[in-house]
Amino acid sequence: MSYIQTITPALLQGAIISLELFALTLIFSLPLGLPIALGENSKLSPLRWFCKVYVLVFRGTPLMLQLFFFYYFFPICLNIRMDAFPTAVITFALNYAAYFAEIYRGGIKSIDAGQYEAAHSLGLSRSQTLFGIILPQTFRIVIPPISNEIIVLVKDTALASAIALADIMKVSKSIVNRDGSLMAYVIAAAMYLAFSFLATCVMERLEKKTSLYDGKEA
Repeated sequence: MSYIQTITPALLQGAIISLELFALTLIFSLPLGLPIALGENSKLSPLRWFCKVYVLVFRGTPLMLQLFFFYYFFPICLNIRMDAFPTAVITFALNYAAYFAEIYRGGIKSIDAGQYEAAHSLGLSRSQTLFGIILPQTFRIVIPPISNEIIVLVKDTALASAIALADIMKVSKSIVNRDGSLMAYVIAAAMYLAFSFLATCVMERLEKKTSLYDGKEA
């Protein structure tokens, strides 16, 4: 117990960094995914193809490789140097925005075409139809797949240790290498499990509220 008490403060510091990375990734990627999804459905060919290529690149290459690119190669091209934390935030946000974009796009596609026709017959503009009718329904539809991505994000934050970010994984690995005890890994696993459990509870509560709302509407 004394050993656990000794290493826990360092692991908690790493946990704070992991949670900050998690929160900032969601703050930036969730809204960024929407314009990308809309761009994929745009009638403007350059915009549509740009968004499609963006999604293809960030979904088709490993997140760890993207971390290496933004931390090592990208700064050389621009002759700048970024710290590990902002690099991780930028990389995770861009990566998850591509996944959320596909989720949003799928949700928009699932809306019945008759609703567009009904809105048009009522004299609503394209933007009024999109923001007043389609997107509110889309956001309720995409909550379950977004919940899955959020749980994946909790675990993916461990990849940031590859660029020397002092998150839970990096700190626990350093402690194990120093002390030769695997207890730090056990505590780190428990922390990730606790974060995943909390995220699951929050998203399940949100899904239930959305279900009740849909039922009242019906």
